[in-house]
Amino acid sequence: MQYRIGVIGATGYIGVPYRQEIRSSSQDTQIVALCARRRDRLEAAAREDGATLVTDDWLKVVEHPDVNLVLVLTPDALHYEPVLACAELGKHVLCEKPVGKDARQARAMWNAVQSEQLASYVPFWGRYVPVFQRAKELLEEGKLGEIRSVIYRWQNPRPVAMPFTWRDDATLSAAGSIADVGSHAYDVLRYILGKEAKRVLTHAAVVMPPKADLGDVDLSEAIEWGEKNSTSDSSSQRKSSVPDYAQIGFEYDDGAVGSILLSHASYIRKGFAPELELHGTRGSLGVDRIRSELKFADSTDPAEMLESLGDGWCNRFETHVLPAFESQVNGVGKGDHPDLEDGYRVQVFTDAALASSQRGGWVDLSEFAGD
Repeated sequence: MQYRIGVIGATGYIGVPYRQEIRSSSQDTQIVALCARRRDRLEAAAREDGATLVTDDWLKVVEHPDVNLVLVLTPDALHYEPVLACAELGKHVLCEKPVGKDARQARAMWNAVQSEQLASYVPFWGRYVPVFQRAKELLEEGKLGEIRSVIYRWQNPRPVAMPFTWRDDATLSAAGSIADVGSHAYDVLRYILGKEAKRVLTHAAVVMPPKADLGDVDLSEAIEWGEKNSTSDSSSQRKSSVPDYAQIGFEYDDGAVGSILLSHASYIRKGFAPELELHGTRGSLGVDRIRSELKFADSTDPAEMLESLGDGWCNRFETHVLPAFESQVNGVGKGDHPDLEDGYRVQVFTDAALASSQRGGWVDLSEFAGD
């Protein structure tokens, strides 16, 4: 299939590398239409991509007669209407995670695309990390036995002086760190284990102090500013209205238990322990995404190195995204590639986790599933 692509949110932190990968792909693709809010960036992007339409109106991208695949890369709360419009107008869609502001939106988006038999994709990149793929293989081979406990640490420290962005704003962000990095973490567990959590218990908080309010800056600009400044002091400050830290305990139907630690706090740093631990009746596996290593133990002795793999970095669109669309369009199915159903399933978990933090008790995922 010839993909004629429209990009909504074309010049932001996510849109820039995605467009570069599309331009570098050897497959038959062309970026036709771009939407962004900042005209100077938009016109520069159009020159890079050879796009024929530049606009600050997302509907014009979806309605463009030549566009058959739309990338929705805007803040969480701004995904819903464009995805529904894509379904109505017969356009395949890639939607960033979390796919909606809540699971209700995510379910409606999945239903709309599914009812029109359109292909979809949600970029849960963890599925393609070689150590996670190998962990799934080892589990399926029986090396770990029956999984009884999982521990996941996703610490993504930001510069201490990083200013306020939409990711700190509850009107635009689905659930702060719970939805941002928590969606990745939970999807990795779904991918490896092949099952959904039953209920969750969450403590979440805003642990970073108020941030400098520089106006409408994107994440790239915020990180750069934070790295150049030693303090966030400014005449205007805003405190995040969504969690930047969370601990989530959860249970599965079979009695297995889990724990996820999520953080964007600058002083909670990564790399001290394996990102993921899988503990089974036959053995335990430590999966270190940072160092691309797997460690194994089947006794009380300390774990030993099992394998060291590459990081698997590649042109994600050429290697994963476009083949995923081809597979769906040709009726083969999605395979292990993530789509809007996966986006919805993950959002059920993050909605339940956020609700638990607000209520102070266990929350069943079934409350948000709507199945």
